[in-house]
Amino acid sequence: MRLGTGIFLIALGAILTFAVDVQVSGVDLRVVGWILMAAGVLGVLVELAVWAPRRRRTVQTEARGSTPDGAPARRTTTDESY
Repeated sequence: MRLGTGIFLIALGAILTFAVDVQVSGVDLRVVGWILMAAGVLGVLVELAVWAPRRRRTVQTEARGSTPDGAPARRTTTDESY
């Protein structure tokens, strides 16, 4: 589940729980709303905890002669894509 899908489920569940006042035979829309909100929160947490750290990439490059004494200088670049 992606981040946008989790946020969508949270919003849809909140609408069903708090804004809709309709009686459907055999279905409690408030319970369905709470279930959708819980699934959305769980999806957002999994997305942030599991997949977000894997998107970071560290690149190291060396450039010679860029310091005053001629020693190699190390540059570290961290590229974070979202």
